[in-house]
Amino acid sequence: MEIKKFGWAFTVCAAIATGSIMTACSSDNNGDNGGTTITDPVVTYNGTTAISSGILFNNGTEIGNGSQEFEFTGDVTLSQGTYLLKGWVYVANGAKLRIPAGTIIKGDKQTKAALIVEPGGYVEMKGTKNAPIVMTSEEAAGHRQPGDWGGLIICGKAPNNYGTLNQQIEGGPRTKHGGTVANDNSGIYQYVRVEFAGYPFSPNKEINGITFGSVGSGTTVDHLQVSYSSDDSFEWFGGTVNCTNLVAYKGWDDEFDTDNGFSGNVEYCLSIRDPKIADISKSNGFESDNNAAGDATATPLTTATFKHVTFIGPGAAKNNFDYTANNTTDYIDANHLNGNGASLGLFQSAMQIRRSSKLNVENTLAVGYPIGIIIDGALGSTPAFAKAGEFTLKNIIFAGMGVVGSDGNNIYLDQYSADGMNITDATKVSFSHEFFLNEASTFTTSINNKVMEETALGLTDPASTGQNYCPANLISDGNNGYVGAFRDASDNWLEGWTNFDPQNTVY
Repeated sequence: MEIKKFGWAFTVCAAIATGSIMTACSSDNNGDNGGTTITDPVVTYNGTTAISSGILFNNGTEIGNGSQEFEFTGDVTLSQGTYLLKGWVYVANGAKLRIPAGTIIKGDKQTKAALIVEPGGYVEMKGTKNAPIVMTSEEAAGHRQPGDWGGLIICGKAPNNYGTLNQQIEGGPRTKHGGTVANDNSGIYQYVRVEFAGYPFSPNKEINGITFGSVGSGTTVDHLQVSYSSDDSFEWFGGTVNCTNLVAYKGWDDEFDTDNGFSGNVEYCLSIRDPKIADISKSNGFESDNNAAGDATATPLTTATFKHVTFIGPGAAKNNFDYTANNTTDYIDANHLNGNGASLGLFQSAMQIRRSSKLNVENTLAVGYPIGIIIDGALGSTPAFAKAGEFTLKNIIFAGMGVVGSDGNNIYLDQYSADGMNITDATKVSFSHEFFLNEASTFTTSINNKVMEETALGLTDPASTGQNYCPANLISDGNNGYVGAFRDASDNWLEGWTNFDPQNTVY
């Protein structure tokens, strides 16, 4: 099909935020219990697991002792400062860790560092708009890459469809999660950035930027940014946690991945893709499963609701959209790939809902993907659920898509393709618009039931002036509401705490 070039439309609402940069840390840290945190504490071993009620080592500069299994059992409040996270640090059941605003935590590359909150563990990461908490690569500015360290994993005791403490978290850690406590509380996570995470410990076992495993609704989650993750930016396995104000920036695989009965509400999200970075498994904005087998009898079903999301896809980012979206061989660091096992691949869709998921999406804007939405019936009952109106997709604008919708039939048929033609081609990878169009009244509506061209959105290219994306004017949903992550240029919830150039930030 003819390649369509786009004239872009984003108005910059604010300057790029870089966050606070701390350069020192204290060796004595007063906890909320009135005690003094001991640095280089006593460590005992249970097999290969290192266990300690203290968490700071090397005169208070390092979190964890570098062990692959370091189990923290105490109650510690850190001082604001800069720390090196070493090894896999488990915040165990009953343990509490508080990390203050402005703190910088660098992940140790050699030990594949990760911070893992286990069910019953509690972590407070209370950054602020002007002093976010930053978890980033230990590498120097200009030399950072996706997968430099592990990532942030939060686990709890809320329901999933694997059962109580029966599902092992993705990526290799020992932790099993899940239970019956819908309002379980794993802590507070506010104004936090996670950068260059996602170390792949073996094929298909990468840690995501931020992973939620059966996290309960008693947990506070807002204003989180994941940048350059080597796997998904955010992924939820079961749980009921509610999240707001999330930013997924130039991740490798999917932006917002939901599985295993996740039922929380997520609002106000921004996703920005790099056209050079996609996964061999084919990258999406949303990827949603009930479980890997597509089993509709595995309950609770995945029924999460996302509202007010803006997806800036690879076609939008490079301003010259090729619906095949092949990656080039260059990359973000002097044209070198990170030799960590991740593989370049293809982009697929803004939204792939499959395997008996009932993902709900409302008031969302998606621009510049090969496909707008895939209602995937390869495994499970998602198309049947959609036809029966058992989940909601409404007030969605797709702009600049190669193909608007797909049901996985063996033809490619789309009168709303990027060049405006109705094309049938049985040799292509099965992207049919027919099901999407015929069933639109029962499970999805766009504004006026039509695809909008990106030029109709009233936006301009931000590339030369910054990358905080707010429309100049409200994009109405036709019912006194708005579509996308931002109401208008005055609604810039990115200001102050985000960073869209973490590669060159000196920490």
